[in-house]
Amino acid sequence: MIDRDLPLKKQISDNITRLRTARGWTQLKLSEKSGISKSTLSDYINCRTLISPGNVEKLSEAFGVPKSEIDPSFKQTDGNPSNLIPVAPMTVPVPILGTIACGDPLLAEQNLKGYRYESPDTLPSGNIFYLEAKGDSMEPTIPDGSHVLIREQPEVEYGQIAAVLVNGDTEATLKRIRKQGDYIMLMPDNPIHSPIIVDENNPVRIIGKAVRVTRDLS
Repeated sequence: MIDRDLPLKKQISDNITRLRTARGWTQLKLSEKSGISKSTLSDYINCRTLISPGNVEKLSEAFGVPKSEIDPSFKQTDGNPSNLIPVAPMTVPVPILGTIACGDPLLAEQNLKGYRYESPDTLPSGNIFYLEAKGDSMEPTIPDGSHVLIREQPEVEYGQIAAVLVNGDTEATLKRIRKQGDYIMLMPDNPIHSPIIVDENNPVRIIGKAVRVTRDLS
């Protein structure tokens, strides 16, 4: 599952470590000065949990700095350090999947090609990732080279575009899902391509629903 708060957690961790080190304090010393337990501080420093507003205030008082020096989602609006408002992180990383190694978890490191950074307000709920479209089988709906946002789910409705694992779960393809009698067909949008018929000799696995297509201008 994607941790959308991870970039913010990492920045807060770096800020706490920087401020503590500059003062020559140990984590125990910081715990004593701030009134925050050592285990809770460890969670913040190791990016396990997102710091609470109350503990941001405790750390800002202990270090003698504005809250924004601890948590950048607090923005100082004027010269008064107490006049601070929380703002949302600007972007979150969404993984881009490349070749899928057989037997590996879908989001295993060796399957990742990179990340796209998106505003969290524009993203759907659930586990999400991008696939890079290869070929013209889904044109004009999905152009070659575009990035398709996928929400993980094991089934999709008739006619929807799904990300499907084929060739022994080693390759991902994007196709419309249609049923004809007892058969499931993976249908291309481009009429020059033939459908893929799913049966016991050619099994496939749906890994998610296509939600959005993004293409960078060259």
